[in-house]
Amino acid sequence: MKKTVFALVLSFAATHAWAQTAAPVKAQTAKAQTLQLAPKPLPALDKLLQEYTAANRVPGAIALIAQDGKIIYRKAIGLDDVATKKPLREDAILRIASQTKAITSVGVMMLYDDGKLQLDDPISKYLPAFRNPRVLATFNAQDSTYTTVPARSEVTIRQLLTHTSGISYPVIGTKEARAIYAKARIPSGIGTPGGTLAEAMNALGPLPLLHQPGEQFTYGLSVDVLGRLIEVVSGQSLDAFLRTRLFEPLAMRDTYFYLPTEKQSRLAVLYTEDASKKTVKMPPQGGMSPDYPKAKGTYFSGGAGLSSTIDDYAAFLQMLLNEGEYRGQRLLKPATVRLMTSNQIGEVNQGENKFGLGFSLTTSKTAAQTGLSEGSYEWGGIFGTTYWVDPKAKIVALLYTQKYPNTTGGDLAGKFKRLVRQAVIEPQAATVK
Repeated sequence: MKKTVFALVLSFAATHAWAQTAAPVKAQTAKAQTLQLAPKPLPALDKLLQEYTAANRVPGAIALIAQDGKIIYRKAIGLDDVATKKPLREDAILRIASQTKAITSVGVMMLYDDGKLQLDDPISKYLPAFRNPRVLATFNAQDSTYTTVPARSEVTIRQLLTHTSGISYPVIGTKEARAIYAKARIPSGIGTPGGTLAEAMNALGPLPLLHQPGEQFTYGLSVDVLGRLIEVVSGQSLDAFLRTRLFEPLAMRDTYFYLPTEKQSRLAVLYTEDASKKTVKMPPQGGMSPDYPKAKGTYFSGGAGLSSTIDDYAAFLQMLLNEGEYRGQRLLKPATVRLMTSNQIGEVNQGENKFGLGFSLTTSKTAAQTGLSEGSYEWGGIFGTTYWVDPKAKIVALLYTQKYPNTTGGDLAGKFKRLVRQAVIEPQAATVK
């Protein structure tokens, strides 16, 4: 196994119980529903997950579907530990990697609602290291030297939220960014528990952008920059801010950058593939351990650092579907949620999708391909986690596995999306007609 495999993590009671964690509220409206268990038989989904886990294409998978605030499907199928035959539990804690981005983006928008910042503010207003940005002009691959030209404008908070800032990624970014960031020792943000956001972002700020701000979509460390923005504006660490402003109000009791000792036994095993494509446990590589969530870390990556349960993240998504309200508490204004889930990149494209403030947005073209309704918003994590919210069908859906890379089961998420549409959305539409 090549030592870089683990570094490529950045690209993408058994009921928890929803009824127990939900605080008493007054009248629940359609826009403020708190998730409750109301299971339905969905044999096609059972069959799909059983096929993939039985063949060890993925050792185990957890799936959750909620509609109209009711959890109609919630199952863990397969194994957590293949060697010991330990079953995967529904309350297992998994590395959600880039699913952290939506949470950090919501944190920024909470400060926006508080009147603490504006979306078109230059980031340098809060983080001076990003003042007077420059854009890469030429790059010498032999020694990683480069020349730059002045950026035509400052990088804005909106551009960071939409990945149009020109900031790329270490390890999985462009070849130029990989070399430049490596020389400057910019952390990838996951499996790198040492140091602080302040130190890393101060080092990142003076480095060249890959393109003029706002001109194209470049997936990168933009949301780590936003994590540092939250720290500066709020006066708290990113960890403390998210805990007090999001995790505690949403009863997200199992979501952490670094797991407390008493919860570490619930961290799911992380798998990879050997040279023959056989599924094996991911070994420590390059000084980084797959058990990084068990570290006593100080680096809070806003772009990829969190681990969580499928239940916790479903509550977060239901809050968004409720237009900012959950458990009788308003976390975001309805207009702010609508802003986050509408096209914010204009004529720029993110693949065949558009992009909001933290989410990929399904277009009419991709709706036909994926089975999601136009206007659905989604993202995922590189270890095999994915989610989407379908406002038209009032659905929150998640599928979690823990394997990277995954050539034998990487198509599971796509099949799962199409089956959810066939099993849940289309029968409902036929009944309404």
